[in-house]
Order: sequence, then C-alpha cells, then structure tokens
Amino acid sequence: MISITEWQKIGVGITGFGIFFILFGILLYFDSVLLAFGNLLFLTGLSLIIGLRRTFSFFFQRHKLKGTSFFLGGVVIALLHWPLLGMVLEAYGFFSLFKSFFPLAFGFLGNASNIPFLSALFRSLQGTSSMV
Repeated sequence: MISITEWQKIGVGITGFGIFFILFGILLYFDSVLLAFGNLLFLTGLSLIIGLRRTFSFFFQRHKLKGTSFFLGGVVIALLHWPLLGMVLEAYGFFSLFKSFFPLAFGFLGNASNIPFLSALFRSLQGTSSMV
C-alpha cells in the first residue's frame, strides 16, 4: 500500500483548488485574477505532491524545455493580465509537456470500457453514430 504524507494530501487539495479556479476563470470569460490564482495554486500543489526537486527535474529536462518555456511563459503572461494569450501558451506547453502521458491515459480509458456502466455508454454512443 502506498503511504501518502500529510503534505501530499494538502498538495492534492491545493491542486484541486487550482484546477477549479482555472476552470472558473475560463468560464468567466478569461478572468485574469482567477486564472493567475489558479495557476499559482496548481503549481504550488504539484510541488507539494511530488516534491520540489522532482518538480524542478520534471519541468527542466532537456527534451521538455520547449514545453516548459511555453507553459511557464503562459503563466507569466496570464499574471500580466493577458489571460487569453497566456492560456493559449499554457495549453500548448501543457500538451507538449505531457504528450508522452497521453497514450497511457487513453490506454486506461480503453480499459475503462470493461466497466459495465461505461461499456453500455460506449456501445450506445457507437450505435447513435452509425445511425447518422
């Protein structure tokens, strides 16, 4: 069993609040204050979950420097009250940083189709698309 420290539990909560504020800022037509607060909470929570050294080594690997520069540049631009441009840069940086993780996530979604409720949902969606 994996033991989770108290700092990691706090980090999960802070990261969750960060994602909430980012989504809420997007819903409120790219409110720069909410986006900036969400970005700071997200990065702080991530640092608490995996540690400062691992966070630093993840973001500053040689092959991830382009994604890191776009992501952190987007955070800075969002902090400087250019939220739309900042979020576009952050999104590109996020996809660039986590592109190696996406096949794993999609593979998990493929395994999630074995869950009875989800498999029925997938079958119903496939049935409606063939009717069109």
